[in-house]
Amino acid sequence: MDIQPKIINGGLNIDERGETMFVNGFNFEGVKRFYVVSNHRQGFIRAWHAHKNAAKYALVISGSALIGAVAIDNWENPNKNAQVHRFILSGKKPEVLYIPAGYANGAITLTENTKIIYFATDTLEETKNDDYRYPARYWDIWHIKER
Repeated sequence: MDIQPKIINGGLNIDERGETMFVNGFNFEGVKRFYVVSNHRQGFIRAWHAHKNAAKYALVISGSALIGAVAIDNWENPNKNAQVHRFILSGKKPEVLYIPAGYANGAITLTENTKIIYFATDTLEETKNDDYRYPARYWDIWHIKER
């Protein structure tokens, strides 16, 4: 695939009044809806979900998560050895992850009280004929690398 997932960097301003988080490079072009995902516990996996025609953006607003994105080569039987892009996002570092159409995505919460806002370029009605799901460990990227 020519288009790949990418990070849109943001920033944080702190002064005597408090903090302002921002991602000024994210312009909401094409976004039709959003939803917030939070899990009941740390270490819970939500994966894999894909759309042929819709893109997503992910922003972690609290906690931290490992988010994966993988290009789908065959919608009925995807390559289990395909390259999976891994991103660690944190509410302490504002940035938006762009997940292009044609990719499956999934996430694992790394900390308690993690909240992820997803912005989608499709409506719920449009997803009805463009919704593909694969088992959570189809691409098992959920291990934490010790250093």
